[in-house]
Amino acid sequence: MELKRILIANRGEIALRALRTIKEMGKEAVVVYSTADKDALYVKYADVAICIGKERSSDSYLNIPAIISAAEISEADAIFPGYGFLSENQNFVEICSHHKIKFIGPSVAAMALMSDKSKAKQVMQRAGVPVIPGSDGAVADTKAAKELAKKIGYPVILKAAAGGGGRGMRVVEKEADLEKAFWSAESEAMSAFGDGTMYMEKYILNPRHIEVQIIGDSHGNVLHIGERDCSMQRRHQKLIEESPAILLDEKTRERLHETAIKA
Repeated sequence: MELKRILIANRGEIALRALRTIKEMGKEAVVVYSTADKDALYVKYADVAICIGKERSSDSYLNIPAIISAAEISEADAIFPGYGFLSENQNFVEICSHHKIKFIGPSVAAMALMSDKSKAKQVMQRAGVPVIPGSDGAVADTKAAKELAKKIGYPVILKAAAGGGGRGMRVVEKEADLEKAFWSAESEAMSAFGDGTMYMEKYILNPRHIEVQIIGDSHGNVLHIGERDCSMQRRHQKLIEESPAILLDEKTRERLHETAIKA
C-alpha cells in the first residue's frame, strides 16, 4: 500500500525533522500537539494539525485513543512515532494494526524480543555474534546463580531481563554477597518494570560501550548507519555519544558493522 498521508506521533525537533522528510517524499504530514505546543514551529508547517490533549504527556503524546482518533479523523495511512513516547509501546502497535493504520517502526514480535535482554542475547548467539559469558536465558534462583558464578568466575553482574537504565543491576565480587544482591536486584526490577526475571554475565571492568545503528524495512533490507562510542556515562545514562568511534581500528569497525547487519 502506498502511503500518502503520515501522522507524526511526537513533538518538537523530532516532529519537525520527520515533517520535513515526509514533505520531501511528496507525502502529506499530519501532526498532533498538546495545548502547550499549540504555537510550536512544527505545528505551523504541517499540512494538518490536531490538538490531542492538555500539557501533560499522559493526556496527549501518550494518549493512545486520542492519537488513533486523530489518525482516523485526518485519514492518515500511517503513524510515525519518532523516538520516546509510544515508539516502543507494543500495545500501541497492536492497536494501530487493529485500526488498519500502518505503524512505521519495529513489529510487535521484534519489540517483544528485544525488550527481553536474555532472549535478545540468545538471538545474537544464533547469529554468530560474540557474547559475554553468562547465563543461557534467565537465572531461576540464587542456587543457579551461585553455580553459574563459580563456572564463569567473579566478578559477575546480575541484570534485569526486562530492564534498562541501570535499574535491577548489581555487580557481585564474591559468593558471600551474591544472594543478597540477587534478591535486591530482583525486587528493584519487579518494582521498576513489573518483571523480576534476572540473568547473569561475567562483569567486564572498564569496557568501551560501542553501538552500531541499523535500519531495516519489511522487505528484509538492512543497512548500518555507523557506530558510536557511548562510553561516557553517569549512573548508566549516556552523557556523550561520539561517532565515529575513534578508538576502533578499521578492521574491528568493519567486523562490527557486518555482524550487526547479519544479526
